[in-house]
Amino acid sequence: MRLEEIHNLVKSTSIPAFAADGEGLIVAWNGAAEKEFGTTAEKALGHFCGTIVQGRDECGPVCSEHCPVRHSVAQGQPMGEFDLQAGAGRGQRWLSVAVLTAYVNGSSIPFAIHLMTPVEVRKRLEMVIRDFVISNTGLPLEQVKAVLGSQRSAARETRLSERELEILRLLAKGGTTSSIANQLHISRDTVSNHIQHILGKLNVHTRLEAIRRAEHARLI
Repeated sequence: MRLEEIHNLVKSTSIPAFAADGEGLIVAWNGAAEKEFGTTAEKALGHFCGTIVQGRDECGPVCSEHCPVRHSVAQGQPMGEFDLQAGAGRGQRWLSVAVLTAYVNGSSIPFAIHLMTPVEVRKRLEMVIRDFVISNTGLPLEQVKAVLGSQRSAARETRLSERELEILRLLAKGGTTSSIANQLHISRDTVSNHIQHILGKLNVHTRLEAIRRAEHARLI
């Protein structure tokens, strides 16, 4: 496929759409995306898509250098449809995102074509249902979030190693760096390194945030 064909494909749809190369740089941006994000193609092209989209889910930021979409596309893995709260400030809206992959002549890494459909009404309804469940069952907020939102989370595509998943499960059970090191017969420094990799891949800053996002996406 030629880059021109990617441009034509993105421009041919009436919903917000854009394409990014293997580095996450925007190479195509349609008129609907201009209206949705208030950013012209001239300003979007050549920029890292995360800085334009500024996507979040219920657990926090998704768009980062560890973007799960880029990971999946680079590995040739199909990406499931997911929900993303995109935009900045008061302009944030919930979008359902579908990702298509396309190989461009001369590129070894596929390009990712993002098709975004506004789902603000559905998402608000989900949150009303979530609040109703919490108030009428007494279940913890995080548990309800995990049950209701896990099937449409971008984080479920995050590629964690078996060791990272093992450590994440132990963290969720209340494990400390020392206790995990003793249980797995590895050094505390090794555990700390794995935890830092986990935080980076999940785009979070604390262990609690990592556990929340992993539970929400049913990674653990």
